[in-house]
Amino acid sequence: MAARSYGQYCGVTRAVEIIGERWALLIVRDLLVGPRRYTDLKQGLPRIPTNVLSTRLKELQEGGVVRRAPLARCGLVYELTPYGRALEPIVLALGRWGFQTMGDPAEGDAVTADSLTMALRTAFREERARDIDFELHVGDVALRARVRDRALTVAQLAPPAPPVGSSLPSGDPEGVIVAGPGIRRLIGGEITAEEAVARDIAAVVRGEPAVLSAFAEMFRIDPLPAL
Repeated sequence: MAARSYGQYCGVTRAVEIIGERWALLIVRDLLVGPRRYTDLKQGLPRIPTNVLSTRLKELQEGGVVRRAPLARCGLVYELTPYGRALEPIVLALGRWGFQTMGDPAEGDAVTADSLTMALRTAFREERARDIDFELHVGDVALRARVRDRALTVAQLAPPAPPVGSSLPSGDPEGVIVAGPGIRRLIGGEITAEEAVARDIAAVVRGEPAVLSAFAEMFRIDPLPAL
């Protein structure tokens, strides 16, 4: 386990001791997308030192959150245990909470395939869902998102190929959305789809223009009442 102990008998304390070390929760975030090789995790967290990644993976394994398992054609990968997967609603809730004060990205802030995948899952509103199939491109990251029967699935198209555990969809999407970091304002309800297009924040470059309005309806994080 992590070397730090807070010396308190409390469930919150125990949780922080397991996943509270620097980078640990981001490793969990990426593994919520799917199993990953060590190199996949390093690619998705480019600023993490290799010795820290190795240490965090060891700690998460000792805490029962992560395990190593064989995967066809990939050898051994890291994946979440059932105990680790139980963190999903907590991570999504943290994502919605953190979204409230994100602001604009700082210079050098990266958007990765896994972080954008989890951003979509964080913002997805099941109660507003309707069947749709679209691509979303933000910088070098490209995702294919599909909603069927109020369930969201996301496949990673780039970069440079789908990581372990993803499956490529068949057929063409209804629309291809290209956006910059300002798409945060659309997800946050600060602007409409029409305003996003007018401000050059997002555009449907192929397919049905209405896809962007449908996106804004289904992927939304409302501000907290106190803010």
